[in-house]
Amino acid sequence: MMTSVAIVEDNNDFRATLARYLNEAPGYKCVFACSTSEEALQKIPRLLPDVVLMDVHLPNMSGVDCTRRLKELCPTVQILILTVYEDNEKIFGALKAGAGGYLLKRADPADILRAIQDVKQGGAPMSNQIARRVVQSFRENSGAAAKVEGLSQREEEILQNLSKGYSTKEIAERLSVSVNTVRTHLQHIYDKLHVRSRTEAVAKFLQ
Repeated sequence: MMTSVAIVEDNNDFRATLARYLNEAPGYKCVFACSTSEEALQKIPRLLPDVVLMDVHLPNMSGVDCTRRLKELCPTVQILILTVYEDNEKIFGALKAGAGGYLLKRADPADILRAIQDVKQGGAPMSNQIARRVVQSFRENSGAAAKVEGLSQREEEILQNLSKGYSTKEIAERLSVSVNTVRTHLQHIYDKLHVRSRTEAVAKFLQ
């Protein structure tokens, strides 16, 4: 099944390289590429690609703000932040805005393809150093995870596993249920916590 991808990146050469790589990769198609948030907000809600590769540093409206607006307009579209930045402020700005993952631009092209598939399937791909920072920040800011009102015992178990970094498939194996069952529980968790991504859910759980 073809995976459709849109690119929001103001570096012309990098944008063209990414688009070409996607179109040459079996099973992937770049359906739209632009250089500004304004163009992205105009076109992406109509195209509804599976995944958006989003730069953080864009002219006028930032990629973080664009991510937030896109998630409001089309919640089903997965957004993967692709940037040169490694500082916590931009990492958390992007994740809190609803991005499903965060990769550095120097990531290997094959890793980018794997991350696109991962985020499309409900995962939260991040480069190792960024994942470590996220976990560290959660620990520093949370202490013990609080019991979240209104969640069932199974939903709390899934949140506990999410907060430890397990993927949807791993959680299904750990709880001896199907992947689809975990995804259904995740959707209920998102609805109850009023969040749009697993990162937001974990952040709220660990507050």
